[in-house]
Amino acid sequence: MTNVADATPVSGQVEPPARTSIRGLIAQTEVDLRLFGMLVALGAILLTFNILSGGKFFQPTNMITLAVQAAGIAVIATGMVLVIVSRNIDLSVGSLAGLIAMTYALLMTDWLPALGLGADFPFRWAVALLLGGALGAAVGALQGFIIAYVGVPSFIVTLGGLLSIRGVVWYLSSGAAVSGLDPTFQLIGGGAQGSMGGTLTWALGVVGCLAIIALLVSGRRQRRRFGFPLRPMWAEVLIGVVGCIAVLGVAAFANAALWPEGLANRVAQEQNWGPAPAGGWKIPTGFPYPIVLLLGVTLVMTFMATRRRFGRYVYAYGGNPDAAELAGINTRWTILKTYVVMGILCALAAAIASARLNGATLDVGQSYELYVIAAAVVGGTSFAGGIGTIPGAVLGAFVMQSLAYGLSFMGVNSPGQNVVAGIVLILAVGFDTFNRRRSGGR
Repeated sequence: MTNVADATPVSGQVEPPARTSIRGLIAQTEVDLRLFGMLVALGAILLTFNILSGGKFFQPTNMITLAVQAAGIAVIATGMVLVIVSRNIDLSVGSLAGLIAMTYALLMTDWLPALGLGADFPFRWAVALLLGGALGAAVGALQGFIIAYVGVPSFIVTLGGLLSIRGVVWYLSSGAAVSGLDPTFQLIGGGAQGSMGGTLTWALGVVGCLAIIALLVSGRRQRRRFGFPLRPMWAEVLIGVVGCIAVLGVAAFANAALWPEGLANRVAQEQNWGPAPAGGWKIPTGFPYPIVLLLGVTLVMTFMATRRRFGRYVYAYGGNPDAAELAGINTRWTILKTYVVMGILCALAAAIASARLNGATLDVGQSYELYVIAAAVVGGTSFAGGIGTIPGAVLGAFVMQSLAYGLSFMGVNSPGQNVVAGIVLILAVGFDTFNRRRSGGR
């Protein structure tokens, strides 16, 4: 008997085209379904809170505030991906961010003026940033050395860091809040004046569209060069069009947020802009600087994780530590570097937090570790090691922050927000465990 599956068509006959399912079409676009699902979830969260608030939630000003609040968490989450991928953890990120934030405040209010770098020194903010970054790298290196070379588990080391570093913050300030940062440094925290403005926001949107097109063209050329299967042209065009529309839509939404009327009038008077137009000054804020900083960090960390030897070593070690050792990878040095990177990212997040507050308090960075770990796991990073993406962690940070901000907007207190964050974290880890078991993993 001839097997129908093996039979060849008779000459002259044309086989009917196979039906293409929706799943097949989506597969041809090669879109990451997990990231796409998270985008859908984020949209559903925002829509739900908008409905519950009677249409008051989804406003440009609220969304920009949400994005600025998520920026610090997302910056640290990009580093947490590499730490978790390497089968480690860092529970000290919140305390370290608090320590560096307090260091920024004391540098600009007490320590630098004592060295002759007072308010008249134009680059006082840059000196503070460099010293804060160096402090973060040093603490990260110390913890990484104890973990990688001494052999103490990362959970114990960073738990000790969480407790001890928070105590150091108290000793630095004697329990008091410190305020009065450099005006230029405060721009890092966002706000009306800490934003790009309308023109630069549109320019960044156009650059983003050109980058999307260039990446698609370059990727197609590389596939053709090495003989890899090409994505259908309709899929390339669809991704490019949707990506450009999304980028320009976000830029337009950011420009829909305007400066407060009082601030706009005061600045116009100080800078002699002349008489106010009919309806008053309408100055778009555009993208706040924390979001621009987050965009830069995401690009750099993605490049480091996917295109550099260091990133490949981290994923190789997380996938199989023994095989990485046998392949000649200096695994101890690699792990130490992940904590150095984490320390620098904590310094950037601390700059955003302290600039927003125009100072530092004892609770800066409180519960950061909860939201950072949750963002990484919700974004697809596996505690089993070897799996995780930087964009996924950033999107996970926005999912977690949208929940926290939406609950706060609806009047839910901080303990209630922590309850929801904890439940989401448990569900995310459970989902990851279920997927690994279904796929035959451990």
